[in-house]
Amino acid sequence: MLNQLHQQLRSHSLFYRLTLASRILLAVGFIPTGIVKLLGQPFSLLDPSIPAGAIFQILYEGGIYWQFLGAAQIVAGICLLIPATATLGALFFLPIMLNIVMITIGYQFGATTLITLPMLLANLYLLAWDYDRLQGLVGFPAAVSGRDPSLFRHQLGDKERVIYLIGTLSGLLLFAGLRNLLPWGLSYEIPIALFFLVAFLSAAAAAGVGLVSYWQVYRKETA
Repeated sequence: MLNQLHQQLRSHSLFYRLTLASRILLAVGFIPTGIVKLLGQPFSLLDPSIPAGAIFQILYEGGIYWQFLGAAQIVAGICLLIPATATLGALFFLPIMLNIVMITIGYQFGATTLITLPMLLANLYLLAWDYDRLQGLVGFPAAVSGRDPSLFRHQLGDKERVIYLIGTLSGLLLFAGLRNLLPWGLSYEIPIALFFLVAFLSAAAAAGVGLVSYWQVYRKETA
C-alpha cells in the first residue's frame, strides 16, 4: 500500500514542483541562519530574562556547539539544493527540525511554533518523496530491482529552471541581508525590498508555470 501511495505521489508533476519548492525554502531559510551561527554571531535579540531569549543565549554561549549547529544547517541546506544529495539533506534536516519544534513548544515561543511545525511537515514530505530510497531504513524491504523510470519523467523547461534559480538566489540574498551578512546590512531598505520582490515574483511565476504545465499534461492524459 505504501509503495502504491508513493507511486501516485511521484506520478504528479505538481508534487514534483512542490518537492523542489520545499527543498529551496528550507535551504533558503537555514543556510544564512547557519552562517550566522558558524561565524559565532548571536541569532536573536530576545531578552535573556524570558525563556525564549534564555535558550538562545545559552546556545550562543556554547561557542563551538553554536558553530556546530550552524555548520549542520549549512551542510543540510546545501545538500537539499543538490539533486544527487537531496535525500541526504532531508535526512540531515529531520533531527534539526525536530529539535527546533520541541524547543519552540517547550520554551513557549508562542506563534513561532506555527512556523516551525509546517517546516517539519515539509521535511517529512521530502522524506516521503524519497520513500523508495529510505524504506530499508524504516523496516521495509529495500527495493532491489530499482525504481520505476517513469516516476522520474518530470522535467522543468529552461524558463522554469531560470525562475527557480533566480528565486533561490534572491531568497538567499534576502535572508542574508536580514541576518546582516551582506556588507550594507539592514541600513539600506531598498536592496531588502528588491530581493523580497524578486523572490515573491519568482515564487508566483514558478507556481503559475507549474499549474499551466500540469494542466497541459492533464489534458493530454484525458484526451
